[in-house]
Amino acid sequence: MDRREFFKRSIYSGLAAGAAFSFGSLDKIIAAMPYRPYAPFDLVAVKGGEPAQMFDKAIEALGGMKNFVKKNQTVVVKPNIGWDTPPERGADTNPALVKRIIEHCFTAGAKEVYVFDNPCDNWIKCYKNSGIEKAVKDAGGKIVPANSESNYQEVEIKNGKKLKKTKVHELILSSNVFINVPVLKCHTGAQLTMCMKNHMGTVWDRGYWHRNDLQQCIADFAGFRKPDLNIVDAYRVMTKRGPRGVSIEDTVLMKSMILSRDIVAADAASAKLYGIEPETIGHIKYAAEAHIGNMDLTKLNIKRIKI
Repeated sequence: MDRREFFKRSIYSGLAAGAAFSFGSLDKIIAAMPYRPYAPFDLVAVKGGEPAQMFDKAIEALGGMKNFVKKNQTVVVKPNIGWDTPPERGADTNPALVKRIIEHCFTAGAKEVYVFDNPCDNWIKCYKNSGIEKAVKDAGGKIVPANSESNYQEVEIKNGKKLKKTKVHELILSSNVFINVPVLKCHTGAQLTMCMKNHMGTVWDRGYWHRNDLQQCIADFAGFRKPDLNIVDAYRVMTKRGPRGVSIEDTVLMKSMILSRDIVAADAASAKLYGIEPETIGHIKYAAEAHIGNMDLTKLNIKRIKI
């Protein structure tokens, strides 16, 4: 199967699963993402498997987790655990994916793997009912709270236009490796939740962002500490009533995943997968203009994998 056919099937699968929105021009979306058959790859897009299986294939295409995690390093894995909902609602990152990422980190030689989020709902219920707490513990990782301001340290955001300083969770500042694992979904304020938006779970005062140009604040913070790896969970995608959703009917089973070192490229590809042009999403455009990453997918070497 060639690259164009892969993306067509990816999008048509979402539509067939009951998506209540338009993916836009299929030809335009596919034509903007060329595939050049040589490594190293800037971005990997996987379609068709279960979360752990897709991640195995994707990380292999990037040379394995050893290219990101070295022996005796500490790793922080930041999924979306913002909501007290079960996995089938698509509001939080898929726990099977989180578990598999941690396992790969330890196989690569990690000393410790920490997982946290600063949820919107009660953090204890979010950790438990999302299935992520059990997944982390089963994989040998450590899930830690983020509900106290004492866990955060104030930092300066250099070159920030709206966000000049903020309090960041200590694990983002102290860990050797930062792996960002958002779930792709719609969001009333940011339009979509993806990699850059997932950073809001690493800071203390999210309210400031919402009051002071949310899109620009998201872009400003994206340059503070770029993740070593971005992994977008697009297995079950929330297409309405985000970011929390109400029922499984608010989601589409897309069985997809996107990986990239480049946080802007990962968000641009995720927006394309969802059916939205990246340049129409404020924080993607602003981050690209600030040279935090590349939203022009035509300039990337993209590896596609069909399972």
